Amino acid sequence: MTFDPGTPSAEVLADDHLLAAWLADAAGGRLLEVREEGLEGRELKDAGDLAAHTLLMELVARYRPEDGVLSEEGKDSKERLAKDRVWIIDPLDGTREFSEPPRDDWAVHVALWQRTGPDTGELIAGAVAQPALGETFHTGNPPVVPPATSARPRIAVSRSRPPAFVEALATELDAELVPMGSAGVKVISVARDLTDAYVHAGGQFEWDSAAPVAVASAAGLFTSRVDGSPLRYNQDDVYLPDLIVCRPELAERIVAFVQEHGVG
Repeated sequence: MTFDPGTPSAEVLADDHLLAAWLADAAGGRLLEVREEGLEGRELKDAGDLAAHTLLMELVARYRPEDGVLSEEGKDSKERLAKDRVWIIDPLDGTREFSEPPRDDWAVHVALWQRTGPDTGELIAGAVAQPALGETFHTGNPPVVPPATSARPRIAVSRSRPPAFVEALATELDAELVPMGSAGVKVISVARDLTDAYVHAGGQFEWDSAAPVAVASAAGLFTSRVDGSPLRYNQDDVYLPDLIVCRPELAERIVAFVQEHGVG
């Protein structure tokens, strides 16, 4: 079966927010197709990574040929560092969950960074698709974060390797830990009122957080490094190991805890 993403409309092509969402949707459709090909385990993970990356590279090259690209699955030539606009992409975030049908906690991340000065820039658009849910969250129409419905704060954590310090943080906040897959799914869970915070330290890269952070920021959530400093993208070193995404009312307490106790 050959997946056809179709052609974006003139409206989509003229709007980076809508294009980011369209690109994430297209990759999501391709991944759903791969999931039906009868592969399992490592073969399914690798096929998904390759298929989504290949499609996204083709589409960005076709519709934004002057822009740079940083993709988890691509070779980083560093040419992007001279570009004024760079797409930061994770073609399949949550490969483990993707390879375990019918799990839906995996995602496609598409973000756009733009230069604002000689050594500065910011995320100007982003989309996180959760294809198995049939949902795409993007900066053109940011999620409306509802009032918190839980009496206790809920913190999204990794299914397999939650950072030890988060357990101490949960005790401090009298919070509940909620395990789930993809980093993007964890961030979006805050916007969906499934959780109230996602706090991570222990190893990530720019593509893990760029699109989710763009969407979360557009939705009015607090985003930062765990020490409260800004998250910076399109850097020479793309290692970006930690972040906080939370409801604004929790930010001061979480940052103060990390500054006092660290993440070791």
